[in-house]
Amino acid sequence: MLKNLFKDFEIKEWVLYLVSLIVVVGANLLSDEIDVVNVIASIFGVTMLIFIAKGKVFGQVLAVIFGLLYSVSALRISYYSEIITYLGMSVPIAVFSIITWLKNPSGNNDGAVKIRKFTVKEFLLLMVFALVVTIGFYFILKVLNTPNLVVATISIATSFSASYLMLRRISYYAIAYSLNDIVLIVLWIIASVNNLENLTFVACFFMFLFNDLYAFVRWKLRESEQTKTKIKRA
Repeated sequence: MLKNLFKDFEIKEWVLYLVSLIVVVGANLLSDEIDVVNVIASIFGVTMLIFIAKGKVFGQVLAVIFGLLYSVSALRISYYSEIITYLGMSVPIAVFSIITWLKNPSGNNDGAVKIRKFTVKEFLLLMVFALVVTIGFYFILKVLNTPNLVVATISIATSFSASYLMLRRISYYAIAYSLNDIVLIVLWIIASVNNLENLTFVACFFMFLFNDLYAFVRWKLRESEQTKTKIKRA
């Protein structure tokens, strides 16, 4: 079964995937003690992204597993923003994404999801929802005495935007996640000052950034191909 999942990987995708695995595992080896949860979460994370970049619903299944494991790691250092983000938003949205992606195949017999256009209406809805969510969670995080409150709040905003766009099957989800990756790199660098085991997630989100940028390019190309196919059929 696993062989079938990886059978349509291109050479460049194998390179990106294997480099990502080497980097996240290697980062953990630099710490004083191997953190098994961090390593497993990171492996699920980079695997998830390569499948989502290809528009495969299996990536959303992995997103649920990654979100649960990542929340355990965040809990240990009181990063409540990340726990709230993943358990309260990312994991539930990934579950709904599994359903919506299965209901909206591309129609090209490639096992990929059909991509939606990013309209003005979608943009305005995103801005309204993101603003409400960000303001609401800012005060929740403040009450919880969340470390690095401003950065944590920005993480909430970018992560929600990315999850919303992914649920709606819009390619710009990858740009929002790229911004979120940068925020999380900063958060985990701060956490690594006192515990080198957290370097795993610095490396993890550094590779997430490369994967998300690749995903954006890949989705835009597929969006163009799907548009051309639709025109031909019309």
